[in-house]
Amino acid sequence: MKSLYTVLLLTISNLFMTFAWYGHLQFKKISWLHGLGLVGVILISWGLAFFEYVFQVPANRIGFEENGGPFNLFQLKVIQEVISLTVFTICAVYVFKTDKLGWNHLVGFALLVAAVYVIFRKW
Repeated sequence: MKSLYTVLLLTISNLFMTFAWYGHLQFKKISWLHGLGLVGVILISWGLAFFEYVFQVPANRIGFEENGGPFNLFQLKVIQEVISLTVFTICAVYVFKTDKLGWNHLVGFALLVAAVYVIFRKW
């Protein structure tokens, strides 16, 4: 169950992270945010990043093996990266609608799956 909670919380965290890091690039599409200066954009991004950490910190604490979770640090990091790229891709293609998913992206994701296999395998 801790594995599921960890993945779920990291997914929510990465949704906030994606919008904090890249959402401001879409402000030109929202009339009342279009004229916002850099300081305003930074403050909005910081506000979103706060919620990223609200979910990310508990996810790592729950999932870390020294806290009774199932994952070591390397495994937590690889899980986070795979979730991050998956959430980013979904947002870029379906929410932001700025890019199309290409064959090179799929090959890259296959390599990430291979990385997960290598990190999680007991050698």
